[in-house]
Parts: sequence; C-alpha cells; structure tokens
Amino acid sequence: DEIYVLLDLLLQQHYLARCSASFSENFYSLKRIPTRGCAQPPLAAAGLPKRQHWKSLLLLVLVPYLKGKLEKLVSSLREEDEYSIHPPSSSWKRFYKAFLAAYPFVNMTWEGWFLIQQLCYILGKAQHHSPLLRLAGVRLVRLTAEDIQALEKKSSGATSSQTHSIKTQVQSAVRKALGGIAFSLSTGLSVSVFFLQFLDWWYSSENQETIKSLTALPTPPPPVHLDHGAGSVLLPKLKTVCPLCRKIRVNATALSTSGFVFCYRCAYSYVKTHQCCPITGYATELQHLVKLYSPES
Repeated sequence: DEIYVLLDLLLQQHYLARCSASFSENFYSLKRIPTRGCAQPPLAAAGLPKRQHWKSLLLLVLVPYLKGKLEKLVSSLREEDEYSIHPPSSSWKRFYKAFLAAYPFVNMTWEGWFLIQQLCYILGKAQHHSPLLRLAGVRLVRLTAEDIQALEKKSSGATSSQTHSIKTQVQSAVRKALGGIAFSLSTGLSVSVFFLQFLDWWYSSENQETIKSLTALPTPPPPVHLDHGAGSVLLPKLKTVCPLCRKIRVNATALSTSGFVFCYRCAYSYVKTHQCCPITGYATELQHLVKLYSPES
C-alpha cells in the first residue's frame, strides 16, 4: 500500500505541477482553478498557488489511503471481536465495541456528505461535485485552446531553453524522471484497463463452455488420511491434553475439517496463522472451529 501511495503521490504531483489537474482530471481535459481571488481563470500551465497545490495533493493521495487503512482496521477488529475471547469487563473490549458501533454512522455521514454535494452540483447549487475540491479551495473547468497551446509550449520550451548549470541539470533530470514515471503509470493504466476488459470478456457467460472445455481436468482423488497411532509425537497419550500446548485443554474446540480437539486459543492462533489443521494438514478456516461443551457445563 505504501509503495502504491508513493507512486500515486509522484504521479499526482507531476500532473498538478504541469497541468493544474490530477491524472484523471487531465485525462478528461479538465483543470483546477482557485475558487477565490481570480477574476479570470489562469492558464493550466501556470500551475496552482502553493496553498491550493499542496492541499489538492494531500487530499488526492492521503485521504483515500487513510480511508482504506481505516476500513482494514475495522475489518480486523470485527474478526477479532467475532472469534477472540475477552473478559466482559475488559476496557479494550468496551473501547473497540464503541468504535465498531460508531464507525457505520461515521461512514454513513461521510458518504452522505459526498452524495449531498453531488446532488447540489447537479442541481446547480454548488460549484464542486466533491467536498474534497471545496476543502482544497479549487474548482474544475474545461481546458481551453489557450491552455492546450500553453501546455505544448511549456513542454517544448522545457527541453530547448536550458542552461548548463549543475542545479538546472539536476532539476531537469528530476523532471524527466518524474515525467517518465508518470508516462509509465499512465501507459500501465491503459494496459490494465484493456487487460481487465479482456478478462471480463474471457470469463463472461458466453465463453463459459469454451473455458470449461479448455481448462477441464480430471477430479483429483480425496486426501489421504494421515495415520497417527497412539505413539505419534503429534498426539498426546491423554485425550484431555491439547496436542499443541501439551496441557489440559481449556475451552475445548474441535476442527470440523479433521475432528481433532484443542484449546480454543491454541486452535485459533494456529489456524489463523497457517490455515490448516495442525495434525492432518487439511485446509482449515476460522469458521471451522466448533466449541465443545461438556455435560457438566
């Protein structure tokens, strides 16, 4: 994720500095202009003011990154809440219970804010289709013929009129490197879109029969059950002992894939890490853990 964010940062920085627009906005011939303080829209080649430039860059890159990280955190917390054992009075459990309960409302408010902003934009009541543009202090307009000419002159002039100082050469090399990275990313995006469309066609319902005939393989035999006798090093002699921790089982839990019984914590930790039964090696997921209750409980 961090490598992707770094590449996205370089890409958006290049396009904001060169075209006053993000990569996708430039693709659709759009540019960003300050919302206030300009009677006439500046040319795209002039770039944004520093304040709007850095705010746009952070909102383009940082906000999606943080939102994705938050969603992953919520997903992991929900998984822990579903399968882990916590004391009822645990302060940590109360904290993340409150966090998990509040997150859907926070997310609904966030998405509702975007929806209301888009509706206002469609009805002509707002200048921005996204709240992030409003926070950045910019709005989107179409590129004009003057903008296109200025961008062409800027790209051609950058290569022709250069002094031979070391500082200028370094700056030129950095610009060329950023331009090459941006071009590679844009080309890779186009190829990726084509590849995704090809996969969509390949796996469409019309081609399912052809795919099945091409990829049909004989059904593999069922897995061979491992023979663990009473003297096996993996199985303790006492049936009340957990095969993993070699102690008396606590919160006995069976794996529905193999039938072997372990401590809940031992089975949960092992299956979460290895995704298999520790005795038979059969593929196992957390939902295959079955809690056992003795007649006395």
